[in-house]
Amino acid sequence: MKKNQTAVCEILVTSDIHGHIYPTDYRTAEDKNLGLAKIASLIRRERQHAPDLLLLDNGDLIQGSPLTSYCVKHCSGESHPAVAVLNLLAYDAAVPGNHEFNYGQDILRSVIEESNFPWLSAGMIDRLTGEPAFGRPYIVKKAGPSADPVKIAILGVTTHYIPNWENPLHLQGLEFRDALETTRAWVSHIREQERPDLLIVSYHGGFERDLASGEATEKLTGENQGYAICREIEGIDVLITGHQHRLLATQLDGVTVIQPGCHGQALGRILVDWEKRGDQWKIRHKSAELLMVDESVSADETILAMLSGLEAKTQSWLDQPIGQVKGDLRITSPFLCRTADHPFMEFVNKVQMEVAGAPISCAALLSDESQGFGPTITMRDVLGNFMYPNTLTVLRLQGRDIRAALEQTAAYFVVGSDGRLAINPAYIAPKAQHYNYDMWEGIRYELDISRPLGQRVVKLTYLDGSAMEDEMEAEVVMNSYRAGGGGDYEMFKGKPVVREIGADMAELVAEYIREHGTIEASCNDNWRVIPPYPVVQ
Repeated sequence: MKKNQTAVCEILVTSDIHGHIYPTDYRTAEDKNLGLAKIASLIRRERQHAPDLLLLDNGDLIQGSPLTSYCVKHCSGESHPAVAVLNLLAYDAAVPGNHEFNYGQDILRSVIEESNFPWLSAGMIDRLTGEPAFGRPYIVKKAGPSADPVKIAILGVTTHYIPNWENPLHLQGLEFRDALETTRAWVSHIREQERPDLLIVSYHGGFERDLASGEATEKLTGENQGYAICREIEGIDVLITGHQHRLLATQLDGVTVIQPGCHGQALGRILVDWEKRGDQWKIRHKSAELLMVDESVSADETILAMLSGLEAKTQSWLDQPIGQVKGDLRITSPFLCRTADHPFMEFVNKVQMEVAGAPISCAALLSDESQGFGPTITMRDVLGNFMYPNTLTVLRLQGRDIRAALEQTAAYFVVGSDGRLAINPAYIAPKAQHYNYDMWEGIRYELDISRPLGQRVVKLTYLDGSAMEDEMEAEVVMNSYRAGGGGDYEMFKGKPVVREIGADMAELVAEYIREHGTIEASCNDNWRVIPPYPVVQ
C-alpha cells in the first residue's frame, strides 16, 4: 500500500517591534530581553532545521525607539535600521502598522523602496487610482516538496482606524476601508482564484472580544476586529495579529491565532502539517507557540556590528544634558500622579500652552514607566517620557465638550468594594491604556469617582473661578491622537481646528528646555480626584 505524501511548513512572525533592535532599555542603557537582534538568533536557529520557512512582520516596525528616532531625524538619506535587519534576515513580507505613518508618507514610501520584500496591504487605497496604496494585497509562496509543493497565500490587512489617531497631513490621498469587509472580499477572491493549500491573514489589529467568552473587551469601534474575522469569514487557516501588544498563541473557531507581544519580546511560530489525498493537499494539523526571548538567547553579533555606529551615536545623543530642574519633577507613583495636579504634568501642559498659544491644555502621562525629570535633563529623559511622535493640535471647543471629555477621562478610575480607588480594568487589559487618562491645565475641576459614570465632574470653572457654561467657546491644545478622537474621545471629532504644530512633542519639549535652561517645578493644584480615597497602586 502506497504511503501518503506529507509536507510540513514553519511560519515565523514578528509584530510591533517599534524600532527595538538592540536588547537595550534606552531609559537606563541596560540590557533587556527584547529586540530584533535577539529575535534574529531565534530565527537563525529555526532555519537550521527548516531552511524554507516563511518569515513575516506584522507592522509597527519603523517607529518607537530612540534609535529609530535618531535615525529619522539625523540620518537623512540612510537606510532605516529596522528594514536593514529585515533585509539581512530575508523576510518574505511585511504589513504596514498604524505607526508606520508617524513620520509621514515620504518616509514610509522610502522604507518600502528600501525593502527586499513586499509590503502587503489590501485595505489602504490610493484615492486617485482606487488601487492598494502600498504594494500588493497578497502574495503566494510555495513550500514543501519541490516536485509537488504546497501553495500558501498571505493576505495583508491593517486596521482602518488609523485616521482617528494620525496627523491628517500624513494620510493625504488615502482611503482606509473597513478591515473586516476587506478581509472578507479578498479571502473569497484568493480562495476562488488562487486555490491555496493554506491561507494566512496577517492583520495589524487585535481582538475586540475575549477569545474564550466572546464578551466585548472594548467599545466596538472597528479598531480591532480579529474576533469577527475568525468567526465570520470562512476560508482563513491562520490569523496573525498585533497592535495590542499581547502574547497569544491559540485556536479560535478552527483558525490558528498568533500575536507575539511587542519590542521583540517573542517570536511567533506556526507549524502546519499536510497530507496528500488524491491530488490535493489536506491540512492534518496546525499549531501555534511563542518562542520567548530570555537570558539564554544571545543577540546576533552580525546585526550588532552592522548597527554599532548608529547605536553609539544614539547613546551619545541621549546622554547630552539639555537643561536643569529647580525643585522636583520626578514621578514616584504614576497612580498618584493621576489623582491630583502634579508638577511634571503641569510642566507638560505649560509647554503645550506656550508653544501653541492656547489658554487651556490637556495631556496624559503616556506610560507607567514614565519617571519625569531628575535634577539634570537629558534627551534620554525626554524620550523616556514622550515616546510617541504626536504633534499638537488646537481645537475650538465648547464648555459641554470639555465637560464630556472630563467625564470620559474620569472613567479611568473605579472604587472597589473595599472603598479604595483603583484603575478601571478596561484600561489595563487586554492592553494597557494609561495614555487615555488626561490631566488639564487652564481650568479648575474635581472628579468624584463615587458617582456614576457620566456624572463625576462635580466642579468645572475657569482658573478665576467663573463658571464654564455649555455654550462658552475656548481654544484647547492637545496631542494629535486625542484631537482625532483617539481613546474614545468622540466629543473632539470634527471640531474646528484652530492651528496645528508640526513638530512632535519630544522635539518641542527638548527645545523648550534648551531655551529656558532651568525648569522650575510648580503646581497650582487646579484639579483633583475626590474624595481622597486610600489608593491601590
